[in-house]
Amino acid sequence: MSSLSPLVLILAALPGLLICWAVYRADRYERESLLPVVCCYVLGVAITFPAISLEKWLIPLVGDIEQDPVLTGLLAFGVISPVEEIIKWLALILGAMIWRFFNEPFDGIVYAVMISMGFASVENFYYLDIFGPETALLRAFTAIPAHLVFAIAMGYYAGLAKFDPKAGIHLMMRGLLVAILLHGAYDFLVLQNWTKWLSTLGAIAVYLCLYYFGALFREHLERSPFRPKESEVSI
Repeated sequence: MSSLSPLVLILAALPGLLICWAVYRADRYERESLLPVVCCYVLGVAITFPAISLEKWLIPLVGDIEQDPVLTGLLAFGVISPVEEIIKWLALILGAMIWRFFNEPFDGIVYAVMISMGFASVENFYYLDIFGPETALLRAFTAIPAHLVFAIAMGYYAGLAKFDPKAGIHLMMRGLLVAILLHGAYDFLVLQNWTKWLSTLGAIAVYLCLYYFGALFREHLERSPFRPKESEVSI
């Protein structure tokens, strides 16, 4: 990455940072302090390196996926999506979940997104270094929003789990499973070599998920203990 100009690197990081800012601003009732938000982003940056190293070791074991739907599915659902989502899930559990700052359900989405965007930004640098600057532009509208989708799903269940100790483990596992399945489905559509229409479908599905996941945002915001009561608002 040393050959890449500072401007290119900034443009590669910009989509993830803009998403972080938008999600941070969406927390209307009790916005997080910058320290835990930045820490989660940096944590996401840090976990990218072991994830990439593990993938480099596992991917050759799958073999050549050219025109092979079974191997493509194995790579998508058995290697890439579980490796990346499990490591982000562990960062969320061992990092943000234990902080006192995590004090309302929506925080699960905020912290999961920060971790995921840190991860996606470094991943963007990695692919940009291999395939060139045009890759960053393409990923800004595909892979980066896809990582946002996976993070919202995981963070939604983390927000539920934090305040429901009896079902906490079950909810966290559900969030991990949903993130892995969404990630695997997206990667399968993108990695397959049969038709570009399926790759296009993967990108469209990302934005459909984002539209649907707006309801998850609203649900957790409505659960906020810091939300003003109707009587307070009328006054």
